[in-house]
Amino acid sequence: MPRIAGVDIPNDKRVVVALTYIYGIGPTTSKKILSQVNVDENVRAGQLTDEEVAKIRRYIDETQKVEGDLRKEVSMNIKRYMDLGSYKGLRHRRGLPVNGQRTSTNARTRKGPKRAAIKKKK
Repeated sequence: MPRIAGVDIPNDKRVVVALTYIYGIGPTTSKKILSQVNVDENVRAGQLTDEEVAKIRRYIDETQKVEGDLRKEVSMNIKRYMDLGSYKGLRHRRGLPVNGQRTSTNARTRKGPKRAAIKKKK
């Protein structure tokens, strides 16, 4: 099981798909990385030689911001919005959708489970 950027990528998947298990690398970036280091994208991750794994690891370290560094940058950006008190920051603080989505009917992922209204007897 090759280890790239601190992530064990699965042996049984094609390399182009296995690289997407790394936070910050999607399908397009994965294809670009493999074309830059001259590795066939149809080969399975378990069949990569140590030299090919080292080439991929070196290229990712030099060019991409992935895993811990990227997560830290994203969380710092969100904190900055919240400290500024911008609209985006207020939405993050309240746990509501940030990018202008409707909230009257949807947004259950951000708002959490529905709370039942409490009715009083008269």
